[in-house]
Amino acid sequence: MIRSLAATLAAVSATLVAPLTASPAQADGPGAGSPWVVSVGDSYISGEAGRWAGSSNDSSARADALGPTAYYDNAGGTGEAIDRCHRSKSAEIHIGGGVSSLNLACSGAKSATATGDTFKPGLDFYSGAEGVGQARALQTFAGTHNVRMVVVSIGGNDFNFASIVQQCVQDFLLSPTWWKDYCSDDSSVTANFTSANIATVKARIAGALTNVRTAMRNAGYADTQWTMLVQTYPSPLPNSLRYSQSGYSRQSTGGCGFWDSDATWANNSALPTINNTVTGAISSAGITNAKTLNLANAFAGRRLCESGVGLYEEVGLASWTSPGAVDRTEWVNQIRTVSTAGSSPYYIQESLHPNYWGQLAVRSCVRQAYNAGAPKGGTCVRTGTGLLGGEPRMGLQ
Repeated sequence: MIRSLAATLAAVSATLVAPLTASPAQADGPGAGSPWVVSVGDSYISGEAGRWAGSSNDSSARADALGPTAYYDNAGGTGEAIDRCHRSKSAEIHIGGGVSSLNLACSGAKSATATGDTFKPGLDFYSGAEGVGQARALQTFAGTHNVRMVVVSIGGNDFNFASIVQQCVQDFLLSPTWWKDYCSDDSSVTANFTSANIATVKARIAGALTNVRTAMRNAGYADTQWTMLVQTYPSPLPNSLRYSQSGYSRQSTGGCGFWDSDATWANNSALPTINNTVTGAISSAGITNAKTLNLANAFAGRRLCESGVGLYEEVGLASWTSPGAVDRTEWVNQIRTVSTAGSSPYYIQESLHPNYWGQLAVRSCVRQAYNAGAPKGGTCVRTGTGLLGGEPRMGLQ
């Protein structure tokens, strides 16, 4: 079980993170021509898990909103430009309304580019046989297109988000109810939240944001000609999960193998620390044209294993196209293991990420943040039930 779990959740580590598939260069450029918005960063903006609208243990078809080509983003639409970047068609950056969009983010990306078995372009100017860093790609693109807003999500992988999730699920599965082993006090987890490491990660994020600004300056933009929208990370789990802590149904049925205490710690300590580090890095980098999109509570009431929502078979709905599905199913993807993902269409790296509903919910807030070309920041929250223009009803406060 341990070996299976490790292999299973290890891929989650490759998962906090679109090829350069925009139309051919136009005679636009800085401040001229039709407007564009661009996303850079990790899986929480690339569109990871965007194929699935809710979850079902009976049939994946119930939740399959986009099908097997969900992550195809190369020029021909035949595959991924960068393997496992998972830039989905439901990614938040595609706000429409006469605004063109480009997704440069990559699932698994950290502040700096990583090469090796898999190529993960970071927010830097790397250039090699595998490809280029996201800052370099942005610079090239912005030089021939009118980029008005760059949306950034970065830092989660620098805090080793995936390994933290792995440890928490492992502790849940390998300790009994009467002697719970919590991940929140494991040295492998707490090492990520020491003052020294927080300072180190903050510096990395600040460097990444500086690289984005440098890319735009190198492309010919004054800082006043565009806006950097830096988003924080959403809470994926409630403090108290709807499945009992006795037995293993939390993971085997719900795909949410966390003790309540660890989920509460994640919401009250880990998430605020990560998000405060991200926002603090904006000031550290001296980014004067930045706005913040606060996503911390965007999925409240629709999180994985939260009361009030459930699997399709639990709430009595046939599929994601059934009336009311957006309000009765989860907006966060289940945590998958080798046993549940091995022979299925799911990827382990999709675990604990905003799904189709979640992606479209954030898209609504990004559109509101774009604000018809006069970008603003704010807090993204649910404002009602049902769909509006095919998206969950969200507001930017």
